[in-house]
Amino acid sequence: MRRAGGATGMTVGGSPEAIVNAALKLDREGRVAEAIAAYEQILARWPGFADIWYNLAVLQRGRRDLDAALASYARALAAGVRGPEAVHLNRSVIYTDYLGQHEAAERELNAALALNPAYVPALLNLANLHEDHGRRAEARALLERALALEPARFEALARYANLARGAGDPALPDRLRRALADTAASATDRASLAFALGRLLDAAGDYPGAFAAYARANLESRASAGPGFSAYDRAGQVAFTDRLIAAPIVRSQASPGTQPGPRPVFICGMFRSGSTLAEQLLASGAGLAAGGELDGLPRIVRELHPFPESLATLGADRRDALAGSYLEELARRFPGAAQVIDKRPDNFLYIGLIKALFPDARIVHTVRAPLDNCLSIYFLHLDHAMPYALDLMDIGHYFREYRRLMTHWKTSFGADIHDLDYDVLVRSPETELARLGRFLGVEMSGLPSAAPGTRAIKTASVWQVREPLYTTSSGRAAHYAFALKQLRAYLADLSPE
Repeated sequence: MRRAGGATGMTVGGSPEAIVNAALKLDREGRVAEAIAAYEQILARWPGFADIWYNLAVLQRGRRDLDAALASYARALAAGVRGPEAVHLNRSVIYTDYLGQHEAAERELNAALALNPAYVPALLNLANLHEDHGRRAEARALLERALALEPARFEALARYANLARGAGDPALPDRLRRALADTAASATDRASLAFALGRLLDAAGDYPGAFAAYARANLESRASAGPGFSAYDRAGQVAFTDRLIAAPIVRSQASPGTQPGPRPVFICGMFRSGSTLAEQLLASGAGLAAGGELDGLPRIVRELHPFPESLATLGADRRDALAGSYLEELARRFPGAAQVIDKRPDNFLYIGLIKALFPDARIVHTVRAPLDNCLSIYFLHLDHAMPYALDLMDIGHYFREYRRLMTHWKTSFGADIHDLDYDVLVRSPETELARLGRFLGVEMSGLPSAAPGTRAIKTASVWQVREPLYTTSSGRAAHYAFALKQLRAYLADLSPE
């Protein structure tokens, strides 16, 4: 959102309108550094331009200059920016998504709602924050308020249904079906509604109905991606795996444990393989800071284009700089933490990079029965950046490539990779957590059986990991044998590692 209506190269002289228009042109052209400098020049002369403070904050946020963005948003508010509730919403996103300061985010959302109690985006974000912290009743109440104000907010209805315990209200499935039939629902809406319907029918034991709902959900999700959507490329995934395997193994000369900052512990594996559960148990039982799905490694990969070939010329100074910036970010987000968990499942692609940057890094590899794992991915509304998730056989193909790559990493780094089998963990938690603690060199006190109710969990497993450990998800694929014959044959030679 761009609110400035009135300051193209920047000159000190000229009318305010001409100068503002020049800055806006730089902004529209994506010349970010120049636009920031132009906005700053304007504000040095006319600090009361609230919309310019807002524009500056947007650009600062995009560059991850978060403290400056928060300050600029605050100046916009002080200067009387139009729609201040939206500014509080944007500040809340910085606090919760980038800084992990969830109480501050909640204060901002409450401030937005104090200004405009009918501001649905704030109601939805506050509901999401309550979900992250396990406050089910509060989240449901906020979603009910949002739906009362905007009954056609189909995403809110889907989220409301997902908050139901078990099969929920018997009327909910029909309510979802009516919404699915509503011509006002977009493909994105229909995808969310169908995923929610599948979950309710699965909980009710209607497995054929659930699978049909999930199949529709994935078709709608594909449709929602639009004409530019890139379908899963099996040959491309094979080629990328080949490139990762062919890339040189970089051995850092840094002495283990000498790098400054908190020590990262990496948890990775397929999505829906138990990584969130592993993180939360370690955080509550061993006192490690739960970092969640951090974007530090993917950002480094983008800097190292072309990756992984660039590893061949990655010098020691560059490695140290990349590792240092990663650790600085951990220290900023988790002050005082000795160890921080980076739990991003698809970091299994970057284990070679992890070991190049952090030679003493320990990697927890979560594994799960192949059919259960693939089915759980198919039943999850994942981002279009993971197009394999929309088709069962594509998921199976991706799973095989993941296994092939993990076999390679274990050949090089086997002593630093610990397989944590989800199915074994839920059956024998004390034994498995004790083994995990020994691998990481931490004391597991109390061997917790569930994640605490107050820690923020920002993944699809937010509710499952707050329950005591249960075994009902093991062997779940048996309920769907009628739909999995081809996938079962394709993965028949694989078993949990």
